[in-house]
Amino acid sequence: MSIALLFSPQGSQSVGMGRDLAKTWSSAASCFAEADATLGWSVSGACWDGPEEALNDTRQTQPCLVSASVACLRALQAAAAERGERLLPARVAGHSVGEYAALVAAGVLPFADALQLVALRGSLMADARLDGGMAAVIGLDRDEVAAIVAASGLGDELVVANDNAPGQVVISGSTAGLASVGDALTRAGARRIVALKVSGPFHSPLMAPIGERLAGAFAEVTWRDADPPLVSNVTAAPVRDAAEIRSLLARQVSAPVEWVRSVQRMVADGVDTFIECGPGSALSGMVRRIAPGARTFNVSDAATLGTTVDALFGAAVGAMA
Repeated sequence: MSIALLFSPQGSQSVGMGRDLAKTWSSAASCFAEADATLGWSVSGACWDGPEEALNDTRQTQPCLVSASVACLRALQAAAAERGERLLPARVAGHSVGEYAALVAAGVLPFADALQLVALRGSLMADARLDGGMAAVIGLDRDEVAAIVAASGLGDELVVANDNAPGQVVISGSTAGLASVGDALTRAGARRIVALKVSGPFHSPLMAPIGERLAGAFAEVTWRDADPPLVSNVTAAPVRDAAEIRSLLARQVSAPVEWVRSVQRMVADGVDTFIECGPGSALSGMVRRIAPGARTFNVSDAATLGTTVDALFGAAVGAMA
C-alpha cells in the first residue's frame, strides 16, 4: 500500500466542519485552539457555527479550510498511533488553498506559519476586487475547453484555471471573457457551465500581482524540505526542495491547478491509496474519475475517520488521543 494524502479545496467548506472530530480527538481540538490563538479571531467558531455567509468570505474560508484539514490530519495520525501504527504517506498534495495544508503535512511549514500565510492570501484575494470570476465547464475535457478559450483571442483575460477531472474543467477570467465563450462551449457539448462562488479570476494571470505580494511574505518565513515530497499544483511533479516549493507556491495563485496530471503522476509513481483530509469528498471523487483503480478515502468527521482507519489498520478507533 502506497498512500497519498490530499487536502481539500475552496468550495468544500461547510458550517460545522471539524466540530465532530474536535469533540472526540484532542489532537483535532488543539489544532483549532492553535488557529484561534495564531490569527486572533475565532477560527473554530467560524468553522463550527458560521454563519455560512461569513464562512464563504474568502478571508475566512481559506484559513478555516486549512485549519479543518490539518485537524482531520491530526486526528488520522492519532488514530493510527492508537493502533501502534504510523501514517507514512509517499506523497502529499492539496488543491489550490489545500496546498497550504499539504505543506504542513510534509513538514515544510509549521501550522502557525501556514495559517498566517494563507490568511494573507485570502485577504489579498478579497481586497484585489478584480473584475471577473470562474466557471466550471461540465462535459468537456481540457483540450476541448482550451481550444475554445484560445479561439476567443482574449489572452490573459480568459484561461483554463483548473483541470480537475475528465469532463470537469474550470475557466477563469474577466466577466466579459467568461460570458463570451458560453455559447461556443455549449455548442461543443458542454452539459453545464456553472459559475463558481469566488470573488475573482483565481488561477489566472490577472492574479500575478498577488503572487508577487505573497512571495515577499514567503521570504520572511523559514521553509524546510518536504518529507514526503509535495506534488505541486503548478508542475504536477513531486518536489522536495524548500526553495523550489516556495517559488512554485508564489506562482500557484496565477497558474492553472494541474490536478489531473498530479493524480496521474502519483499513480505512475506507485500510489494506490488516496486519503482526502478535510470537509467533503470533492477530491476523492476527482481521483475516482482520473484513476478508477485507486482506493479512495476521506476523513472529515468521526464516522469517516473510523471507516478509513478500519480499512487501513483493521481495528476500532478510540477517542481523545
